[in-house]
Amino acid sequence: MKHLNKLFVAVMMVMGISSHAQDSNNPWAIAFGVNAVDFRTSAGGPGGWLDDHFSQPFNVKENWNILPSVSYLSVSRYVGSNFSVGLQGSVNKIDKIVMWDGNPSQDHYVINPGDLMYYGIDGNVKYSFMNLIKSKVIDPSLHLGGGYTFLGDSSFGTVNAGAGLTFWFTENVGLALATTYKKAFGTSDPLVRSHAQHTAGIVFKFGGKDTDGDGVYDKDDACPEVAGLKQFNGCPDTDGDGIIDSEDACPEVAGLASLKGCPDADGDGVTDAEDACPNEAGLASLKGCPDADKDGVADKDDKCPTVAGPKENAGCPWPDSDKDGVADKDDACPEVAGPASNKGCPEVTEEAMDALKSQARFIYFNSGKSTFKTADVPKRLDAMAALLKNYANSEFLIEGHTDSDGSDAFNQKLSEARAAAVKNALLDRGISSSKLKSVGYGESMPVSTNKTAAGKALNRRTEVKLIK
Repeated sequence: MKHLNKLFVAVMMVMGISSHAQDSNNPWAIAFGVNAVDFRTSAGGPGGWLDDHFSQPFNVKENWNILPSVSYLSVSRYVGSNFSVGLQGSVNKIDKIVMWDGNPSQDHYVINPGDLMYYGIDGNVKYSFMNLIKSKVIDPSLHLGGGYTFLGDSSFGTVNAGAGLTFWFTENVGLALATTYKKAFGTSDPLVRSHAQHTAGIVFKFGGKDTDGDGVYDKDDACPEVAGLKQFNGCPDTDGDGIIDSEDACPEVAGLASLKGCPDADGDGVTDAEDACPNEAGLASLKGCPDADKDGVADKDDKCPTVAGPKENAGCPWPDSDKDGVADKDDACPEVAGPASNKGCPEVTEEAMDALKSQARFIYFNSGKSTFKTADVPKRLDAMAALLKNYANSEFLIEGHTDSDGSDAFNQKLSEARAAAVKNALLDRGISSSKLKSVGYGESMPVSTNKTAAGKALNRRTEVKLIK
Protein backbone atom coordinates (compact mmCIF):
# COMPACT_ATOMS: atom_id res chain seq x y z
CA MET A 1 0.00 0.00 0.00
CA LYS A 2 3.00 2.32 0.41
CA HIS A 3 3.29 2.39 -3.38
CA LEU A 4 -0.37 3.35 -3.74
CA ASN A 5 0.10 6.21 -1.28
CA LYS A 6 2.97 7.53 -3.36
CA LEU A 7 0.85 7.26 -6.48
CA PHE A 8 -2.08 9.08 -4.85
CA VAL A 9 0.17 11.99 -3.83
CA ALA A 10 1.60 12.22 -7.32
CA VAL A 11 -1.80 12.32 -8.95
CA MET A 12 -3.07 14.99 -6.56
CA MET A 13 -0.02 17.11 -7.38
CA VAL A 14 -0.87 17.11 -11.08
CA MET A 15 -4.60 17.88 -10.61
CA GLY A 16 -4.00 21.53 -11.33
CA ILE A 17 -2.50 20.81 -14.75
CA SER A 18 -4.63 17.86 -15.85
CA SER A 19 -8.02 17.94 -17.51
CA HIS A 20 -10.91 15.61 -18.11
CA ALA A 21 -14.60 16.03 -17.51
CA GLN A 22 -18.07 14.64 -17.59
CA ASP A 23 -19.92 17.92 -18.23
CA SER A 24 -19.54 21.69 -18.04
CA ASN A 25 -21.56 22.09 -14.83
CA ASN A 26 -19.12 19.98 -12.80
CA PRO A 27 -15.92 20.29 -14.80
CA TRP A 28 -13.76 18.22 -12.48
CA ALA A 29 -14.00 14.48 -11.90
CA ILE A 30 -12.00 12.10 -9.74
CA ALA A 31 -12.25 8.31 -9.92
CA PHE A 32 -10.68 5.46 -8.00
CA GLY A 33 -11.05 1.72 -7.87
CA VAL A 34 -9.31 -1.49 -8.93
CA ASN A 35 -7.43 -2.30 -12.11
CA ALA A 36 -6.48 -5.54 -13.85
CA VAL A 37 -3.50 -6.09 -16.20
CA ASP A 38 -3.66 -8.80 -18.92
CA PHE A 39 -0.48 -9.64 -20.89
CA ARG A 40 -2.08 -12.11 -23.27
CA THR A 41 -2.18 -9.43 -25.95
CA SER A 42 1.62 -9.70 -26.35
CA ALA A 43 2.00 -13.47 -25.89
CA GLY A 44 1.95 -14.32 -29.61
CA GLY A 45 0.70 -17.63 -30.87
CA PRO A 46 -0.38 -19.60 -33.90
CA GLY A 47 -3.74 -17.88 -34.06
CA GLY A 48 -2.28 -14.51 -34.88
CA TRP A 49 -3.23 -11.06 -33.64
CA LEU A 50 -6.98 -11.71 -33.33
CA ASP A 51 -6.39 -14.83 -31.29
CA ASP A 52 -4.03 -12.99 -28.96
CA HIS A 53 -6.36 -10.12 -28.30
CA PHE A 54 -9.85 -11.58 -28.38
CA SER A 55 -9.74 -15.34 -27.77
CA GLN A 56 -9.80 -15.04 -23.96
CA PRO A 57 -10.82 -11.49 -23.10
CA PHE A 58 -12.45 -12.42 -19.77
CA ASN A 59 -10.20 -15.26 -18.59
CA VAL A 60 -9.81 -13.55 -15.24
CA LYS A 61 -8.52 -16.47 -13.24
CA GLU A 62 -5.66 -17.44 -15.59
CA ASN A 63 -4.68 -14.20 -17.26
CA TRP A 64 -5.62 -11.17 -15.15
CA ASN A 65 -3.39 -9.57 -12.55
CA ILE A 66 -5.52 -7.93 -9.87
CA LEU A 67 -4.38 -6.14 -6.71
CA PRO A 68 -7.22 -6.59 -4.19
CA SER A 69 -7.31 -2.95 -3.07
CA VAL A 70 -7.75 0.52 -4.45
CA SER A 71 -5.20 0.40 -7.24
CA TYR A 72 -5.91 3.30 -9.58
CA LEU A 73 -6.74 6.98 -9.27
CA SER A 74 -7.67 9.41 -12.05
CA VAL A 75 -8.30 13.12 -12.22
CA SER A 76 -10.05 14.71 -15.19
CA ARG A 77 -11.51 17.94 -16.48
CA TYR A 78 -14.07 18.80 -19.13
CA VAL A 79 -12.78 20.90 -22.05
CA GLY A 80 -15.98 21.27 -24.12
CA SER A 81 -17.81 19.68 -27.05
CA ASN A 82 -18.06 16.33 -25.18
CA PHE A 83 -14.26 16.10 -24.87
CA SER A 84 -12.31 15.73 -21.66
CA VAL A 85 -8.65 15.15 -20.85
CA GLY A 86 -7.16 13.60 -17.78
CA LEU A 87 -4.38 11.80 -15.98
CA GLN A 88 -4.50 8.35 -14.39
CA GLY A 89 -2.09 6.60 -12.10
CA SER A 90 -2.24 2.89 -11.33
CA VAL A 91 -0.35 0.27 -9.35
CA ASN A 92 -0.50 -3.53 -9.60
CA LYS A 93 1.44 -6.67 -8.72
CA ILE A 94 2.22 -8.94 -11.68
CA ASP A 95 2.22 -12.64 -10.93
CA LYS A 96 0.77 -13.83 -14.27
CA ILE A 97 2.38 -13.31 -17.67
CA VAL A 98 0.96 -15.29 -20.60
CA MET A 99 3.73 -16.86 -22.76
CA TRP A 100 4.07 -18.88 -25.97
CA ASP A 101 7.28 -20.69 -26.89
CA GLY A 102 6.80 -20.61 -30.67
CA ASN A 103 5.87 -24.25 -31.04
CA PRO A 104 2.68 -24.46 -33.17
CA SER A 105 1.63 -27.51 -31.25
CA GLN A 106 2.15 -25.85 -27.93
CA ASP A 107 -0.66 -23.81 -26.37
CA HIS A 108 -0.14 -20.69 -24.33
CA TYR A 109 1.06 -20.99 -20.78
CA VAL A 110 1.32 -18.70 -17.78
CA ILE A 111 4.46 -17.92 -15.80
CA ASN A 112 4.96 -16.16 -12.48
CA PRO A 113 7.70 -13.56 -12.94
CA GLY A 114 8.13 -13.18 -9.20
CA ASP A 115 5.51 -10.65 -8.14
CA LEU A 116 6.81 -7.74 -10.19
CA MET A 117 5.45 -4.33 -9.17
CA TYR A 118 3.60 -2.50 -11.90
CA TYR A 119 3.23 1.31 -12.00
CA GLY A 120 1.52 3.26 -14.76
CA ILE A 121 0.97 6.90 -15.40
CA ASP A 122 -1.26 7.68 -18.38
CA GLY A 123 -2.79 10.71 -20.00
CA ASN A 124 -5.79 10.51 -22.29
CA VAL A 125 -8.30 12.43 -24.35
CA LYS A 126 -11.83 11.09 -23.96
CA TYR A 127 -14.98 11.62 -26.03
CA SER A 128 -18.35 10.99 -24.39
CA PHE A 129 -21.39 9.85 -26.37
CA MET A 130 -23.88 10.55 -23.56
CA ASN A 131 -25.23 13.76 -25.08
CA LEU A 132 -25.47 12.18 -28.52
CA ILE A 133 -27.65 9.34 -27.23
CA LYS A 134 -29.55 11.84 -25.05
CA SER A 135 -29.12 9.84 -21.87
CA LYS A 136 -28.61 11.05 -18.33
CA VAL A 137 -27.55 7.65 -16.97
CA ILE A 138 -25.58 5.70 -19.58
CA ASP A 139 -22.33 7.32 -20.64
CA PRO A 140 -20.33 5.38 -23.30
CA SER A 141 -16.96 6.78 -24.38
CA LEU A 142 -13.77 6.26 -26.37
CA HIS A 143 -10.34 7.46 -25.37
CA LEU A 144 -6.85 7.88 -26.84
CA GLY A 145 -3.59 8.79 -25.19
CA GLY A 146 -0.22 7.64 -24.05
CA GLY A 147 1.68 6.82 -20.91
CA TYR A 148 4.67 5.33 -19.23
CA THR A 149 4.86 1.99 -17.48
CA PHE A 150 7.29 0.78 -14.82
CA LEU A 151 7.50 -3.03 -14.58
CA GLY A 152 10.09 -4.37 -12.17
CA ASP A 153 13.38 -2.85 -13.22
CA SER A 154 12.10 -2.12 -16.73
CA SER A 155 10.19 0.90 -18.01
CA PHE A 156 8.67 1.78 -21.37
CA GLY A 157 6.28 4.11 -23.11
CA THR A 158 2.91 3.15 -24.50
CA VAL A 159 0.32 4.42 -26.94
CA ASN A 160 -3.14 3.83 -25.54
CA ALA A 161 -6.61 3.35 -27.00
CA GLY A 162 -9.74 2.14 -25.30
CA ALA A 163 -13.39 2.41 -24.45
CA GLY A 164 -15.41 3.08 -21.32
CA LEU A 165 -18.92 2.90 -19.93
CA THR A 166 -20.11 4.90 -16.95
CA PHE A 167 -23.43 4.48 -15.17
CA TRP A 168 -24.43 7.66 -13.33
CA PHE A 169 -26.36 6.92 -10.14
CA THR A 170 -26.84 10.63 -9.49
CA GLU A 171 -25.74 13.77 -11.26
CA ASN A 172 -22.40 13.59 -9.50
CA VAL A 173 -21.70 9.91 -8.65
CA GLY A 174 -21.29 6.99 -11.02
CA LEU A 175 -19.76 3.56 -11.66
CA ALA A 176 -16.95 3.76 -14.24
CA LEU A 177 -15.80 0.76 -16.27
CA ALA A 178 -13.02 1.01 -18.86
CA THR A 179 -10.60 -1.09 -20.86
CA THR A 180 -7.42 0.18 -22.51
CA TYR A 181 -4.99 -1.45 -24.91
CA LYS A 182 -1.45 -0.18 -24.28
CA LYS A 183 0.91 -0.67 -27.21
CA ALA A 184 4.45 -0.84 -25.79
CA PHE A 185 7.57 0.71 -27.29
CA GLY A 186 11.07 0.16 -25.99
CA THR A 187 14.13 -2.12 -26.06
CA SER A 188 14.34 -5.87 -26.55
CA ASP A 189 13.81 -6.32 -22.84
CA PRO A 190 11.31 -9.22 -22.53
CA LEU A 191 9.35 -7.25 -19.95
CA VAL A 192 8.61 -4.47 -22.43
CA ARG A 193 5.26 -5.89 -23.38
CA SER A 194 2.00 -4.55 -24.81
CA HIS A 195 -0.92 -5.30 -22.56
CA ALA A 196 -4.54 -4.56 -21.71
CA GLN A 197 -5.57 -2.75 -18.56
CA HIS A 198 -9.13 -2.87 -17.24
CA THR A 199 -10.51 -0.59 -14.50
CA ALA A 200 -13.65 -0.51 -12.38
CA GLY A 201 -14.27 2.25 -9.89
CA ILE A 202 -16.37 5.03 -8.48
CA VAL A 203 -16.30 8.43 -10.16
CA PHE A 204 -17.25 11.75 -8.57
CA LYS A 205 -17.93 14.96 -10.48
CA PHE A 206 -17.43 18.27 -8.73
CA GLY A 207 -16.52 21.91 -9.23
CA GLY A 208 -19.93 23.30 -10.16
CA LYS A 209 -20.82 26.59 -8.45
CA ASP A 210 -24.33 27.22 -7.11
CA THR A 211 -24.19 30.48 -5.15
CA ASP A 212 -27.85 30.58 -4.15
CA GLY A 213 -28.09 26.85 -3.40
CA ASP A 214 -31.17 26.27 -5.56
CA GLY A 215 -29.75 23.30 -7.45
CA VAL A 216 -29.10 25.30 -10.63
CA TYR A 217 -25.44 25.97 -11.36
CA ASP A 218 -24.42 29.60 -11.67
CA LYS A 219 -23.43 29.25 -15.32
CA ASP A 220 -27.01 28.16 -16.15
CA ASP A 221 -28.72 30.28 -13.46
CA ALA A 222 -30.45 33.40 -14.77
CA CYS A 223 -30.73 34.57 -11.14
CA PRO A 224 -27.52 33.20 -9.57
CA GLU A 225 -27.81 35.13 -6.30
CA VAL A 226 -31.51 34.43 -5.62
CA ALA A 227 -32.80 30.91 -5.02
CA GLY A 228 -35.30 29.84 -7.66
CA LEU A 229 -36.70 26.94 -9.62
CA LYS A 230 -35.07 24.74 -12.26
CA GLN A 231 -37.94 25.21 -14.69
CA PHE A 232 -37.30 28.96 -14.58
CA ASN A 233 -33.52 28.66 -15.00
CA GLY A 234 -32.97 29.31 -11.31
CA CYS A 235 -35.20 32.37 -11.01
CA PRO A 236 -37.85 32.64 -8.26
CA ASP A 237 -41.63 32.65 -8.61
CA THR A 238 -42.72 33.88 -5.18
CA ASP A 239 -46.47 33.68 -5.76
CA GLY A 240 -46.33 30.37 -7.64
CA ASP A 241 -48.33 31.59 -10.62
CA GLY A 242 -45.87 30.31 -13.22
CA ILE A 243 -44.38 33.73 -13.95
CA ILE A 244 -40.90 34.53 -12.71
CA ASP A 245 -40.68 37.47 -10.34
CA SER A 246 -38.59 39.59 -12.72
CA GLU A 247 -41.41 39.47 -15.30
CA ASP A 248 -44.25 39.50 -12.75
CA ALA A 249 -45.88 42.89 -12.19
CA CYS A 250 -47.46 41.47 -9.01
CA PRO A 251 -44.77 39.06 -7.73
CA GLU A 252 -46.35 38.44 -4.33
CA VAL A 253 -49.92 37.79 -5.54
CA ALA A 254 -50.79 34.97 -7.94
CA GLY A 255 -52.21 36.23 -11.20
CA LEU A 256 -52.59 35.66 -14.92
CA ALA A 257 -49.89 35.49 -17.57
CA SER A 258 -52.00 37.72 -19.84
CA LEU A 259 -51.90 40.42 -17.14
CA LYS A 260 -48.18 40.03 -16.38
CA GLY A 261 -48.87 37.97 -13.28
CA CYS A 262 -51.45 40.26 -11.68
CA PRO A 263 -54.86 39.05 -10.41
CA ASP A 264 -58.25 39.90 -11.92
CA ALA A 265 -61.00 38.88 -9.47
CA ASP A 266 -63.93 39.81 -11.71
CA GLY A 267 -62.38 38.46 -14.91
CA ASP A 268 -62.87 41.62 -16.95
CA GLY A 269 -59.28 41.87 -18.15
CA VAL A 270 -58.38 44.75 -15.82
CA THR A 271 -55.99 43.97 -12.96
CA ASP A 272 -57.40 44.38 -9.48
CA ALA A 273 -54.83 47.08 -8.72
CA GLU A 274 -56.09 49.17 -11.65
CA ASP A 275 -59.76 48.18 -11.37
CA ALA A 276 -62.01 50.83 -9.82
CA CYS A 277 -64.71 48.12 -9.51
CA PRO A 278 -62.65 44.97 -8.75
CA ASN A 279 -65.67 42.83 -7.84
CA GLU A 280 -67.83 43.73 -10.85
CA ALA A 281 -66.89 42.91 -14.43
CA GLY A 282 -66.64 46.07 -16.46
CA LEU A 283 -64.88 47.82 -19.31
CA ALA A 284 -61.19 48.59 -19.60
CA SER A 285 -62.07 52.07 -20.89
CA LEU A 286 -63.91 52.72 -17.61
CA LYS A 287 -61.19 51.27 -15.37
CA GLY A 288 -63.01 47.97 -15.01
CA CYS A 289 -66.42 49.41 -14.03
CA PRO A 290 -69.72 48.39 -15.68
CA ASP A 291 -71.85 50.67 -17.86
CA ALA A 292 -75.40 49.24 -18.03
CA ASP A 293 -76.81 51.85 -20.42
CA LYS A 294 -73.64 51.93 -22.54
CA ASP A 295 -73.43 55.71 -22.52
CA GLY A 296 -69.76 55.83 -21.62
CA VAL A 297 -70.42 56.80 -17.99
CA ALA A 298 -69.64 54.15 -15.36
CA ASP A 299 -72.68 53.06 -13.37
CA LYS A 300 -71.07 54.25 -10.14
CA ASP A 301 -70.85 57.78 -11.58
CA ASP A 302 -74.08 57.66 -13.63
CA LYS A 303 -77.09 59.44 -12.12
CA CYS A 304 -79.27 57.68 -14.69
CA PRO A 305 -77.56 54.24 -14.95
CA THR A 306 -80.38 52.62 -16.94
CA VAL A 307 -80.91 55.48 -19.41
CA ALA A 308 -78.17 56.60 -21.73
CA GLY A 309 -77.03 60.16 -21.37
CA PRO A 310 -73.93 62.29 -21.94
CA LYS A 311 -71.06 62.51 -19.51
CA GLU A 312 -71.55 66.28 -19.35
CA ASN A 313 -74.96 65.68 -17.78
CA ALA A 314 -73.77 62.96 -15.35
CA GLY A 315 -75.04 60.18 -17.61
CA CYS A 316 -78.57 61.50 -17.84
CA PRO A 317 -80.25 62.57 -21.08
CA TRP A 318 -80.59 66.29 -21.75
CA PRO A 319 -84.12 67.69 -21.23
CA ASP A 320 -86.29 68.06 -24.34
CA SER A 321 -89.29 70.16 -23.34
CA ASP A 322 -91.07 69.96 -26.70
CA LYS A 323 -90.23 66.26 -27.18
CA ASP A 324 -89.00 66.82 -30.70
CA GLY A 325 -85.77 64.84 -30.21
CA VAL A 326 -83.63 67.96 -30.01
CA ALA A 327 -82.29 68.65 -26.52
CA ASP A 328 -83.29 72.00 -25.08
CA LYS A 329 -79.67 73.09 -24.98
CA ASP A 330 -79.45 72.65 -28.76
CA ASP A 331 -83.06 73.59 -29.56
CA ALA A 332 -83.58 77.08 -30.95
CA CYS A 333 -87.29 76.56 -30.22
CA PRO A 334 -87.30 74.50 -26.99
CA GLU A 335 -91.03 74.92 -26.44
CA VAL A 336 -92.14 74.26 -30.03
CA ALA A 337 -91.44 70.94 -31.72
CA GLY A 338 -89.43 71.00 -34.88
CA PRO A 339 -86.99 68.89 -36.88
CA ALA A 340 -83.32 68.59 -35.92
CA SER A 341 -82.43 69.82 -39.41
CA ASN A 342 -83.97 73.16 -38.44
CA LYS A 343 -82.39 73.21 -34.94
CA GLY A 344 -85.60 72.01 -33.32
CA CYS A 345 -87.76 74.72 -34.79
CA PRO A 346 -90.71 74.15 -37.13
CA GLU A 347 -90.29 74.88 -40.79
CA VAL A 348 -92.13 78.03 -41.96
CA THR A 349 -95.24 76.86 -43.83
CA GLU A 350 -97.14 78.60 -46.61
CA GLU A 351 -100.12 78.92 -44.29
CA ALA A 352 -97.98 80.71 -41.70
CA MET A 353 -96.63 83.11 -44.31
CA ASP A 354 -100.12 83.82 -45.61
CA ALA A 355 -101.24 84.62 -42.06
CA LEU A 356 -98.28 86.96 -41.53
CA LYS A 357 -98.90 88.74 -44.81
CA SER A 358 -102.61 89.09 -44.08
CA GLN A 359 -101.93 90.75 -40.73
CA ALA A 360 -99.25 93.02 -42.19
CA ARG A 361 -101.54 94.32 -44.97
CA PHE A 362 -104.06 95.67 -42.46
CA ILE A 363 -101.52 97.79 -40.62
CA TYR A 364 -102.40 101.35 -41.68
CA PHE A 365 -100.43 104.56 -41.16
CA ASN A 366 -101.45 108.17 -40.83
CA SER A 367 -101.15 110.08 -44.10
CA GLY A 368 -97.59 111.17 -44.75
CA LYS A 369 -96.44 109.69 -41.42
CA SER A 370 -95.01 106.46 -39.96
CA THR A 371 -97.47 106.35 -37.06
CA PHE A 372 -100.16 103.70 -36.90
CA LYS A 373 -103.67 104.86 -37.84
CA THR A 374 -106.24 102.37 -36.59
CA ALA A 375 -106.83 101.07 -33.07
CA ASP A 376 -106.67 97.41 -34.09
CA VAL A 377 -103.04 97.61 -35.26
CA PRO A 378 -101.63 96.44 -31.87
CA LYS A 379 -103.76 93.29 -32.08
CA ARG A 380 -102.43 92.59 -35.54
CA LEU A 381 -98.86 93.12 -34.34
CA ASP A 382 -99.51 90.77 -31.40
CA ALA A 383 -100.72 88.10 -33.83
CA MET A 384 -97.65 88.55 -36.01
CA ALA A 385 -95.31 88.28 -32.99
CA ALA A 386 -97.05 85.08 -31.84
CA LEU A 387 -96.49 83.53 -35.25
CA LEU A 388 -92.86 84.66 -35.50
CA LYS A 389 -92.00 83.16 -32.11
CA ASN A 390 -92.71 79.73 -33.54
CA TYR A 391 -89.92 80.24 -36.05
CA ALA A 392 -87.12 81.56 -33.86
CA ASN A 393 -84.35 80.40 -36.20
CA SER A 394 -85.87 81.88 -39.36
CA GLU A 395 -85.25 85.39 -40.64
CA PHE A 396 -87.95 87.70 -41.96
CA LEU A 397 -87.93 90.92 -43.98
CA ILE A 398 -90.40 93.76 -43.27
CA GLU A 399 -91.03 95.77 -46.46
CA GLY A 400 -92.50 99.29 -46.56
CA HIS A 401 -94.35 100.73 -49.64
CA THR A 402 -96.14 104.05 -50.49
CA ASP A 403 -98.43 105.47 -53.17
CA SER A 404 -97.19 107.97 -55.73
CA ASP A 405 -98.26 111.16 -53.93
CA GLY A 406 -95.27 113.27 -53.02
CA SER A 407 -91.71 113.17 -54.28
CA ASP A 408 -89.77 109.98 -54.82
CA ALA A 409 -87.25 110.92 -52.12
CA PHE A 410 -89.95 111.67 -49.58
CA ASN A 411 -91.75 108.43 -50.36
CA GLN A 412 -88.53 106.42 -50.07
CA LYS A 413 -87.82 107.78 -46.58
CA LEU A 414 -91.44 107.33 -45.57
CA SER A 415 -91.46 103.65 -46.68
CA GLU A 416 -88.27 102.97 -44.73
CA ALA A 417 -89.68 104.63 -41.62
CA ARG A 418 -92.94 102.68 -41.82
CA ALA A 419 -91.08 99.32 -42.25
CA ALA A 420 -88.86 100.21 -39.29
CA ALA A 421 -91.94 101.08 -37.21
CA VAL A 422 -93.39 97.60 -37.76
CA LYS A 423 -90.01 95.99 -37.02
CA ASN A 424 -89.60 97.93 -33.77
CA ALA A 425 -93.12 97.06 -32.68
CA LEU A 426 -92.30 93.34 -33.15
CA LEU A 427 -89.00 93.74 -31.29
CA ASP A 428 -90.93 95.22 -28.40
CA ARG A 429 -93.03 92.04 -28.40
CA GLY A 430 -90.00 89.77 -27.87
CA ILE A 431 -88.82 88.99 -31.37
CA SER A 432 -85.01 88.84 -31.69
CA SER A 433 -83.42 91.65 -33.66
CA SER A 434 -81.27 89.04 -35.44
CA LYS A 435 -84.42 87.54 -36.94
CA LEU A 436 -85.88 90.74 -38.39
CA LYS A 437 -84.76 93.14 -41.08
CA SER A 438 -86.61 96.08 -42.63
CA VAL A 439 -86.39 97.80 -45.97
CA GLY A 440 -88.31 100.58 -47.78
CA TYR A 441 -89.13 100.58 -51.52
CA GLY A 442 -90.97 103.92 -51.70
CA GLU A 443 -93.47 104.07 -54.58
CA SER A 444 -91.41 101.74 -56.81
CA MET A 445 -93.42 98.51 -56.26
CA PRO A 446 -97.19 99.34 -56.52
CA VAL A 447 -99.71 96.52 -56.40
CA SER A 448 -102.53 98.66 -57.91
CA THR A 449 -103.05 101.86 -59.84
CA ASN A 450 -102.18 105.19 -58.24
CA LYS A 451 -104.94 106.99 -60.28
CA THR A 452 -107.70 106.09 -57.88
CA ALA A 453 -108.09 106.53 -54.19
CA ALA A 454 -108.76 102.80 -53.77
CA GLY A 455 -105.64 101.88 -55.68
CA LYS A 456 -103.50 104.30 -53.70
CA ALA A 457 -104.82 102.75 -50.47
CA LEU A 458 -103.66 99.31 -51.61
CA ASN A 459 -100.21 100.67 -52.48
CA ARG A 460 -99.75 102.18 -48.99
CA ARG A 461 -98.80 98.90 -47.28
CA THR A 462 -96.30 96.75 -45.37
CA GLU A 463 -95.42 93.16 -46.27
CA VAL A 464 -93.56 90.32 -44.54
CA LYS A 465 -91.31 87.92 -46.49
CA LEU A 466 -89.19 84.90 -45.44
CA ILE A 467 -85.45 85.35 -45.95
CA LYS A 468 -84.10 82.07 -47.33
